[in-house]
Amino acid sequence: METINALGRRKNSVARIYLTKGKGKISVNNRELSEYFPTPILRNKALKPFKVTDNDNKFDVKINADGGGVSGQAGAVSLAIARALVKLDESNKELLKAEGLMTRDPRMVERKKPGQKKARKKFQFSKR
Repeated sequence: METINALGRRKNSVARIYLTKGKGKISVNNRELSEYFPTPILRNKALKPFKVTDNDNKFDVKINADGGGVSGQAGAVSLAIARALVKLDESNKELLKAEGLMTRDPRMVERKKPGQKKARKKFQFSKR
């Protein structure tokens, strides 16, 4: 097996992953996974596709995560891993889809409008 690469996005985050057969070594931006995603919730969110398909510690993953915050990056990593596992074996798709891991989360931050304080918030109105 050679390297499988995939891309995942969520909010403003983009994650590019490179999946190879190995012993489960995962690095994010040349740092250890537990160092990059400090909370267990974020680590579980990012690695959920491996747990769903019973592929824990079977692949080495090199991840380049960019943009957004830590939570968005964890979601992007999850989608990228799910897409790579489907490229590897098409039968994984129905398992991942049932868990909602194949869906790209389209929610983005609404843009700020001119003449307003934020996207929807207006400046304070003064009658007099």
